[in-house]
Amino acid sequence: MSENTKTMEISLLTDIGQKRSNNQDFVNKYDNKVGIPLIVLADGMGGHRAGNIASEMAVTNLGREWVNTDFSHLSQIRDWMMAHIEQENQKIYELGQTEDYKGMGTTIEALAVVDNNVIFAHVGDSRIGFIHEGNYTQLTSDHSLVNELVKAGQLTEEEAAVHPQKNIITQSIGQANPVELDLGVQPLEAGDTVLINSDGLTNMVSKEEIEAIITDSYLTLSEKAKTLVDTANNAGGLDNITVALVRFDQEDN
Repeated sequence: MSENTKTMEISLLTDIGQKRSNNQDFVNKYDNKVGIPLIVLADGMGGHRAGNIASEMAVTNLGREWVNTDFSHLSQIRDWMMAHIEQENQKIYELGQTEDYKGMGTTIEALAVVDNNVIFAHVGDSRIGFIHEGNYTQLTSDHSLVNELVKAGQLTEEEAAVHPQKNIITQSIGQANPVELDLGVQPLEAGDTVLINSDGLTNMVSKEEIEAIITDSYLTLSEKAKTLVDTANNAGGLDNITVALVRFDQEDN
């Protein structure tokens, strides 16, 4: 450890939203044997029951495996994420072949905090971003049909936001083929906040609103999470809304 004291705060919140009859999002935090936290967020899809099961299963299975590790190196964690998320993909795919769970699947965001770095894995259209000096930067790229069209220059960002097929994703946990994980590492500086969320937040709340809420110095971290959820609900709350916030601070001794 360096001479600086690193302080980190984490807040998780999920909400059914205004229009859905059940919550298919799931989020939790797990610490491994050396105290490295792993946050896993999943937005399930499939029939009424299947989506719930897929998201909860993906999160809790990864968490159950994580707590037994003693990894603290980024390369170990990266390899662990690749292996275990693919295992989860296969498990959920197999269950999705049965009558009760036909077509089940889920997005996944898995993020570990090691010293002043976050390492993350991403599949689907949930998102990870971070707010540095008041500016939000999206770290993940949606695995969605409309995002593929945006990247190909066939749709603008504005057209994509209102496209009728914007909920069609091109990759998920529970697919027949091996997942092609997006992996990344982002160094954090004192005062940075990481936001992990399901699309129920970012479909309803603008980047500018996110920046304003996260930079409001009068709010605690848990109040910021609640304000993000409330803002999405006030805008219509068309989907389940889930947020995880990680605030990183560093104090000189």
